Amino acid sequence: MFTAIRALGLLLLALIAAPSLAGVLPEDRADLLYHRYEGGGVTIHGPSLLVRKTMAEKYSVSANYYMDMVTSASIDVEVSGASEYKEERDQYTLGFDYLRGKTTYSINYSNSEENDYEANTASFNISQDLFGDLTTISMGFSKGDDTVQRTIEDPDNPDVRIVDPSFREGIDRWSYRVGVSQIITRNSIAALGLEVITDEGYLNNPYRSFRYVDPEDDTNYRLATEIYPRTRTSNAASLNGRYFLPWRAAVFGGYRFFTDTWGIDANTYEVGYIHPWKSTGWTFEASLRYYNQGNADFYSDLFPRVDYQNFMGRDKELSTFASQTLHVGATYEFARGGWKFIKKGTLNLYYDRMEFDYEDYRDARDTSLVAGTEPFYSFGANVIQAFVSVWF
Repeated sequence: MFTAIRALGLLLLALIAAPSLAGVLPEDRADLLYHRYEGGGVTIHGPSLLVRKTMAEKYSVSANYYMDMVTSASIDVEVSGASEYKEERDQYTLGFDYLRGKTTYSINYSNSEENDYEANTASFNISQDLFGDLTTISMGFSKGDDTVQRTIEDPDNPDVRIVDPSFREGIDRWSYRVGVSQIITRNSIAALGLEVITDEGYLNNPYRSFRYVDPEDDTNYRLATEIYPRTRTSNAASLNGRYFLPWRAAVFGGYRFFTDTWGIDANTYEVGYIHPWKSTGWTFEASLRYYNQGNADFYSDLFPRVDYQNFMGRDKELSTFASQTLHVGATYEFARGGWKFIKKGTLNLYYDRMEFDYEDYRDARDTSLVAGTEPFYSFGANVIQAFVSVWF
């Protein structure tokens, strides 16, 4: 669950902390966000605060605080027989941008901590405008250093969980990316991105188990701790475009292909529309996103025996599944003429409805059914993001 929580946090943060284009520093701005995810027995919510400040017209600094409060009684927790748990994750990020001519250099550092996981990530990015500012080329590199731990029941107090002193593993992460954005016409722009990520270390979840056929009763199953490879290399390519319509609206779309050395291939498709409502200050948007992937080479919902192969996992995120996301949102711009020290501000509300359908991951919570004949798992989730942005 810890990787899913961090991924959601980064996704939500990206919505209010998008990087600047080459040749232009981010404006002085503050964002206060509240987010909430609820689905599949998991609830994640919390605040986030982002502040940006430009100095001497060529330097920009930013600071962000992000918190997740998690309550989980997911299907993985129920199948393992564990009880609902609660935890909190705090993330701090510092950023620095330097503009020199048409080149922007960016450095960022983030630290994320929860009771059983700590992640430290440093990144460097450079972007350059070319050909009369019609083309922007960007390159970046990130290095992550994660520490994985686990909690166990306190021998002196069964109602309290403590960090297991005998378990401590590390993960090294490297990410390399390059991108090109091109203004095609006065009304259209396209962007191509490539990314390679390499992970090495303890890559599975210490709480998750795979299941295998009970050797004494082939209608039942037993559980054992998952075994993952200690290396993983992922490659992703994306193509996105946006076309501005005569009435100030815009349509956009994108495609992303993902593949990795674990055997997972995935496709993401998205289309959307943004529409400002006359001169009222309101802007509305809607989009549809479809995602599908194949399973990992070492994934199985039910293994024939405990030592069937070298690596064995039953994480549903490694299975064959598809998801659909409907996104709708509204933004209202206030203080458009300025107010005291505020240049302008926006109130923003976004809602996402997500549906997940698994093709080879079964709902094993009903133990009265024969192992391997349970219905395939599916669930829906709701995501709400509400935030206010102020430029100053």
